[in-house]
Amino acid sequence: MTRILAISDTHLKGDLPEKLASLAKDADLVLHAGDFVTIEVYEAFDRLGNFEAVSGNSDSVELRKLLPERKVIEVEGVRLGLVHRATRSSDLAAVEFLAREMEVDALIFGHIHRPYVERVPQLLICPGSPTEPRMSPPTVAEIEVNYGEIKGRILPLGKPICKYIKYAESLSRQKTSDYRREPIR
Repeated sequence: MTRILAISDTHLKGDLPEKLASLAKDADLVLHAGDFVTIEVYEAFDRLGNFEAVSGNSDSVELRKLLPERKVIEVEGVRLGLVHRATRSSDLAAVEFLAREMEVDALIFGHIHRPYVERVPQLLICPGSPTEPRMSPPTVAEIEVNYGEIKGRILPLGKPICKYIKYAESLSRQKTSDYRREPIR
């Protein structure tokens, strides 16, 4: 059996979080679906061992030159597609068509920052984001390939957070405090 850790949208500029590095070290293979942001973060993942990656839309020019936009990896006879942006819209049905186009048994994709797993008949997996989730907990995906069979599941890494919600809340608090400072005439 091959245990794969799928990651996307780390959006880091510094060191890897300890929990993420530990999960990556324990996996047989790490797949990153783009948006490292810096070459240093890519290199940190690369040093951990068996690692494959594609570039994302937020990656540096240097990373986009280094990494392909799409990649197919074969594990135990199972074809795994890896891409950052699987659709140009919010229509996740388009992801299935990309999996067919790439002729893969499973497609791992990023960009949406929300975990997603569906079998249609290909396995479609978005690991979400371990550092900047949107309306979800920080997550990664665990994929198991065993004798040509593939299974995937989402692993939550903490409580649900969303930086946009925190930003909106800070604006709301700011307006409330502004109203308290100025008397209404």
